[in-house]
Amino acid sequence: MRIGIITPAPPRSRYGNRVTALRWARILKALGHRVTVSQVYEGADYDLLIALHACRSYPSISLFHRLHPNRTLIVALTGTDLYRDLKRSKQARAGLELATRIVVLQPKALDELPPRLHDKTRVIYQSVQPFPPSRKPQAASRNFTVCVIGHLRPVKDPFRTALAVRLLPSSSRIRVLHLGGALNDKMAARARTEMKINPRYRWLSEQSRGRTRHILRQSNLCVLSSRLEGGANVLSEAIVASVPVLASHISGTVGILGADYAGYFSVGDTHELKRLLLRAETEPEFLSLLRLQCERLAKLFKPAREQKAWADLLDEIAGQTFG
Repeated sequence: MRIGIITPAPPRSRYGNRVTALRWARILKALGHRVTVSQVYEGADYDLLIALHACRSYPSISLFHRLHPNRTLIVALTGTDLYRDLKRSKQARAGLELATRIVVLQPKALDELPPRLHDKTRVIYQSVQPFPPSRKPQAASRNFTVCVIGHLRPVKDPFRTALAVRLLPSSSRIRVLHLGGALNDKMAARARTEMKINPRYRWLSEQSRGRTRHILRQSNLCVLSSRLEGGANVLSEAIVASVPVLASHISGTVGILGADYAGYFSVGDTHELKRLLLRAETEPEFLSLLRLQCERLAKLFKPAREQKAWADLLDEIAGQTFG
């Protein structure tokens, strides 16, 4: 089958939607299909189109449906779709009506969709490649390392952890490593200024995937402070790496971690995050609880599970189309 995947994220970028699109391309190729990833659809003769981002990819969705009204169209919803654009954009909502199937990355996404769309919506968790086994025990460190992995974009609330660690007592060993490219020069300048005034914070800018995974694996804790997420890649990575997580209490993250997860803080609440950071550093039982709760979820992100989900979805569509 000839499959096109549309993602608005530019080539060679490391935005989450691009990472997802490339991973899906690898999975679909492994299933025997020919796959092309591009930013826009321009009329290519695909048997099936997968479009990430209902709003930003709407021109591609609309064109494919107009040219091939009887072919399969899958719309994959991002966090900005679910928690912002579907409420504001007629085009985003129209894209869902045109879709043969809708893909979401965690089950609470269904709460944001009209009930009449639930029957054609499928949940596919984002898989993570296993981390290699450690060759030797991690050396003891005088620091308690907290990593923040995400581009410097307002929707990520990227400096929340830096602000929180400013409030820590002088006895704290917490140090923050922030990995992610800046959206613009203003964001980069803010990160550099933060490093000058905040000795606990270090911005490493964008790193390779291998380097990012290494730093995550070596960290004591990971913080996800986003204002909205559809199903964050970094959260899946942290879970598979057995790194405990502190996360803003948003629907897209609760959909993965569960309502009873012990490491939530309110969106934008610097003092609450500071309290949890200090608790994670000073209470081994609390840190162990977070790790255990994450480890219980690791099976959701096995590559074989995601590949099977895509195989089942394509078989289901083929059965309805040609059966």
